[in-house]
Amino acid sequence: MQIDIPSPPPEGCISCEVLGHVLLIGINRPAKRNGWTPAMFQQLAQAYTRLEDEPELRVGLLHAFGEHFTAGLDLPLIAEFMKAGQKVIPPGLVEPHDYGLPGYRRRAKPMVAAVKGICFTVGIELMLGADIVIAADDCRFAQMEVQRCIMPTGGATLRMAERAGVGNAMLHLLTGDPFDAAEAYRCNFVQKVVPAGRELDDAFRIAERISLQAPQAVVATRLNVLKAIELGQAAAVADFIPVQQLLSHSEDAAEGVRSFIEKRPARFTGR
Repeated sequence: MQIDIPSPPPEGCISCEVLGHVLLIGINRPAKRNGWTPAMFQQLAQAYTRLEDEPELRVGLLHAFGEHFTAGLDLPLIAEFMKAGQKVIPPGLVEPHDYGLPGYRRRAKPMVAAVKGICFTVGIELMLGADIVIAADDCRFAQMEVQRCIMPTGGATLRMAERAGVGNAMLHLLTGDPFDAAEAYRCNFVQKVVPAGRELDDAFRIAERISLQAPQAVVATRLNVLKAIELGQAAAVADFIPVQQLLSHSEDAAEGVRSFIEKRPARFTGR
C-alpha cells in the first residue's frame, strides 16, 4: 500500500490516517532516520490515546515513513530529560510502551507494528509493546543502550526475557550488538518476516482482519492474555465467567448468534 508522506517539521512528527476501523500511526522524520524527539513521543502518546478514545477506531497500526523504522533516540535532545529524571510524555495519556507506568493510561485496543530497515533501541521497545509485529527481511535490530551508558527503560528488560528466555535477552541487552530479522523471529520478537516492501501491506491485512471481529471480545481477549502474563494464571482465570457473562449481554453477541444461524459473516458494531 502507498501512503503519501506528509512533510514533517525538523523535529519530526507522528502522522495519522484512518482506513476503515484502523488507525495508521506513522513515524515521520525520515531525513533523520526517524530519530525520536520529545515532540514525537508526545504526539505518539496522543495518537495512542486517540485510538483508545474514538469508538470507530478498533486497531492501531504503527509504521514508519522512509527507509527505516527508527535509528533510536535523538540522544542530545532526550539526554536532558534523563538527567532530570523527567518523562517526555505528559501524564494522563496512553503510554505507548504499555508496561503499566504509574500516572499513564494503558492501551486496551490491539496494535500491529510494521518494521523495516534500521530498528534500534526505542524501535524494538515499541514493537515489543505492540501485539503483533511484521518485519521486513532487511531489518537490522540493536538494543544498544549499554553502549551509551543508558539502561533500556521502554520495556526491553521485561519483554525480551519473556519472549526469548533470559539467556537470549542477556545476549542482546548486554552486548548491544546488531542482529537480523531471522534472529528477531527466532527470539519471538516478531511474528512474521516478509520481503522488504511488503511489511506494511501484510500488517494492514492483519489489522483489518482484527477490525472485523467483535471489538469488545478482541479487547477482552487481549487483556486476559496480558493479565495472565503480568498477574498469573489464577488472576486471568478468575475473569473467565464474569467477562464472558458481560460479553454475552452485548448486541454484538446477539449478532454473533444470528450470523452463526444464518451462515454469514457477522457485522459487529462494538455495542
